[in-house]
Order: sequence, then structure tokens, then C-alpha cells
Amino acid sequence: MKLSGAEILIKSLEAEAVDTIFGYPGGVVLPIYDALYSADIRHILCRHEQGAAHAADGYARATGKPGVCLATSGPGATNLVTGIANAHMDSVPLVAITGQVVQDLLGKDSFQEADIVGITLPITKHNYLVRDLSELASVVKEAFYIATTGRPGPVLIDIPKDVSASVDEYVVPEAINLPGYKPEGKVDQQQLMEATRAIARSERPLIYAGGGVVISGAHAELVRLAELIIAPVATTLMGLGGFPGDHPLSLGMLGMHGTKYANFAVCDCDLLIAIGARFDDRVTGKLETFAPEARVIHIDIDPAEIGKNVKVDIPIIGDVKTVLKQLIDLLQPRLGEAWREKIMTWKKEYPVSFCDSGGLKPQAVIREIYHSTGGNARITTEVGQHQMWTAQYYTFTKPRSFITSGGLGTMGYGMPAAIGVQAGCPDETVFDIAGDGSIQMNIQELCTAVNYELPINVAIMDNGYLGMVRQWQELFYKRRYSHTELLNPDFVKLAEAYGAEGIRVNRRSEVTPALEQAIRSSKPVMLDFMVEREENCLPMVPPGESLNNMLG
Repeated sequence: MKLSGAEILIKSLEAEAVDTIFGYPGGVVLPIYDALYSADIRHILCRHEQGAAHAADGYARATGKPGVCLATSGPGATNLVTGIANAHMDSVPLVAITGQVVQDLLGKDSFQEADIVGITLPITKHNYLVRDLSELASVVKEAFYIATTGRPGPVLIDIPKDVSASVDEYVVPEAINLPGYKPEGKVDQQQLMEATRAIARSERPLIYAGGGVVISGAHAELVRLAELIIAPVATTLMGLGGFPGDHPLSLGMLGMHGTKYANFAVCDCDLLIAIGARFDDRVTGKLETFAPEARVIHIDIDPAEIGKNVKVDIPIIGDVKTVLKQLIDLLQPRLGEAWREKIMTWKKEYPVSFCDSGGLKPQAVIREIYHSTGGNARITTEVGQHQMWTAQYYTFTKPRSFITSGGLGTMGYGMPAAIGVQAGCPDETVFDIAGDGSIQMNIQELCTAVNYELPINVAIMDNGYLGMVRQWQELFYKRRYSHTELLNPDFVKLAEAYGAEGIRVNRRSEVTPALEQAIRSSKPVMLDFMVEREENCLPMVPPGESLNNMLG
């Protein structure tokens, strides 16, 4: 069967069970868009390529399936870069497809030419420039395999226009064989036994759980392990939802804006069991004082993460779910009442709280979003104070319910990610908790939500500042607010101009009715919460300090 390169691409995507593509058309991808015209794949036209990448990212995190985005050459491709880097930092399976100028024009500074393969080499798991149409079907199959196996990540496929426009026979690719890429290996049984002995000897074990728990679907195994060995669980930002936030052994998030009791527990534990986490600097604080009395077990699928930032005593390389199952089978229940009582004392002495007097507090708004949704919403965020308040005041009990930019800290992520989440989970309530600065970086995607009748809710914590930067200026730069005060548009009128619903909230008494109205609406809703302008996100570990040296 002879097909065009574009038709072969669509056939290959259908073979990978792709049901949704987020993209933006342009000259060199016209053959692909022509093939999409009659394809059985939903295409969501975003209003910016960065929005398409973030939407595909949000779709992937919410569904567990790889996200797909499509852009033209040159500026279209380079506009994907931030979204690709974001997916790379947070281990998100993403396949980015870009058009490229015809091969005769490569390397000649042609119109809308950019070496997107070279540009994205450091931020992809792998990438391809397809020079021969006969290779395209195999490349697509390999790309999805690489993106979704081992430690997931983004893969880019760059397709010159002459390849997508030419014609060849479509041959179903054979089984994948990639010498040198063997993501599934056997778990070292000797290291497992050493971990078992360390846990049995420990008096104050602590589990430090990261995004790898969520990615591998190991949430049930994590609960079983924690209950078996009576170990409290502190999660990273990416790990929230991987362990139920309402579980008695939950310590919430640790690190710079973590709970006090999580940070105290890290400083006092004698065994740290790191699971699917990478010892990010926002978690560890001053490395020399991080878990100073603890032996460290590190379970991770990526050997490159073992010992990268923190000395590890017992490394275990493998898929988190597989490792935890094997470890649990080897362990005996242990008593840990004294350690649990100490944790409970810290929880009572240092609760997560704020002063709910005066003006409208963002923490109160986020807490009410939790109550109004029954904790069952999918939550995305932009990046800033509101992101940390969400981590502190929305109790996440299920995996894939919290979708945020962790490693790259990408402002403008939340709204397009919410679109991807809603597209992948059409029957669920989706909230993007946003800041008034961050939301404006991709606010044009509200039009996408309206266009495709995706009823996302955007809750803006409107304080008239780039809040987190202003907080740092207050604490560390003598309140010299250099270029952090914002002159904002009328978000309600802006929402209405896009065809969405806009609601402004000024007082605490208006919060619940506004949220209930938004949840009932069949339209996208933008809620503008006029919160106290100089509310700070606390507790906070100053940069470079020890975790037990917290402000607030």
C-alpha cells in the first residue's frame, strides 16, 4: 500500500493508540495537516506552540499515556523548546513532532529553518531527523518506546517536508531492537537484602518519595511499605498524591516550603529511604546537613541519579513498583511507636497554618477549593507562591491528581496543562491554581479551552505582584521591589472577551459561592481572587541553609 509520508505518520500514530494531538499548523507541516483532516485522531489547535507542548505534557501526566504535540519548522519548533525542557526535567513521556525544510535547503539558513535536533539534544531522551521515508514508521515506533520505557521523557521527531510529501509503501515495523538501550534490568538481590537488614536495624526510618512513585504506579506498594515498617512519608513536590496526604504517616512535602515536621524528621532520621526522587536542591537545602545521622537507601530506575547529589549507602536500581514489591516480600513488620509519637508531637506543635484575619488570604482560597471539590479534582498550577500554597493546603490523596512544573519551574505551564488534563479526563473537575503574573504567560490558551468546550476552572491568586520574587526581595533585598509590581488587565472582562465566564471575588464570604458557580458551569471559568498583596509563603528554608533553619 503506497502512502505519502504524512499518511504513514498518521498510520504510525494510530498504531500507537494516539487519540489526541496538540498542535499549530505552518507551511512545512501542511502535508501532515492535510492527512490529519480525515484521520481518526482529535487535533486540538492551541494558540501558541508552547501551549501545545504543555497541554501534551498535562495530558500525559493525567492519563499516564504519552502526550503528542506538533509544530512547524523554525519558530514553531523553537516555541516547543520550553515545553520539551519542562517534560525532560519532570520525566514526562512526550513525543514532539516538528516539520523541517526540504533536505536540499538544510544548513542554508533557509526561511523558517532551525536545527531543532541540535537545539533539543540536551533536553530530550532521544531525537530523530528523518531523512528517508522508509525509516519513518520505525522511527515513530521507536520514539514511543523510548519515551515511555525506563525513566520516561520527551522524544523529538523532525520531518523534512520532502519526506512527508513523498510516497512509499507502508510497512508495519518489526519488533523494536535497540542495542545499548535496555531499560528493564533485574533488581540486585544482594542490595535488596542489605536494604532489608538496614530497615530492620533502624529506629527512626523515613521514606522520601518522589515523582517516580507516581510514574511507576507504585502508590499502593508505598502505603504497604510505610505501614509495614512504621515509617513516616515525606514527599517531594512531584511526589504529592503518590502517598495519601490524609494518611497518619503522611508528613506532606519536605524542603524549602515543606512542612516543619517533614524537615525536622529528615534531620532526625537514622535511615532515609529515597524512592523515585533525585535529591533536588529545593529538597535538600544545605547538602552537608541533609539527613546528617542517616544511612541512605536510594531506589531509582535511572542509574545516573544514584549518588549524583547525595552519598548513597545502599543503591537499588530498578522500577519503583517492582523494587517495592520485592522489598515488601522480604520485610518483617517492625515496631516504631517512639518514632511515631515523636512525629505526632511535631505535627501538633508545628501545624500547617496561617493567620486567617484581615483581607482575603490565598491559603484560605486554596483550602476552600479542596473542600468544594471534595479533594477529587485534578489540580494544575502555574509557578510561584500559589504553587507552594497549593502543595501545603490542598490535601492530595490520589496519584496523578497534582500536575505542576517541578524541575524547570515554568511560569505559564498551568493553563495549557489544564487543557491537556481536561482533554484526557473529560468527566473530571479540573482547576488551574494560578498567579496573576504566571497566568499571563499563556493566557491566550483560554481561547483554546473555549473553542473545544473544555470547562477548566482558573483560580487566580491576584496580589498585583510577581509574588514569589517579591517575597525574596522582601526577605533578602531589604524590600527593594525592583520590577515585581504588576499592572494587570481586568481578568473578568478578559475572560468574557474570550467567551469564558469571569468571576471576581473580593471577600472571604464570596469564595465558596464563586467556586460552586464555577464547578457547575459548562464553560471555562476564570476566577479572580483579590488576595492580600504581601502575604508570604511560609515556612521557608532560606537558600543554602539547613532544613531545620526555617523562617515562619
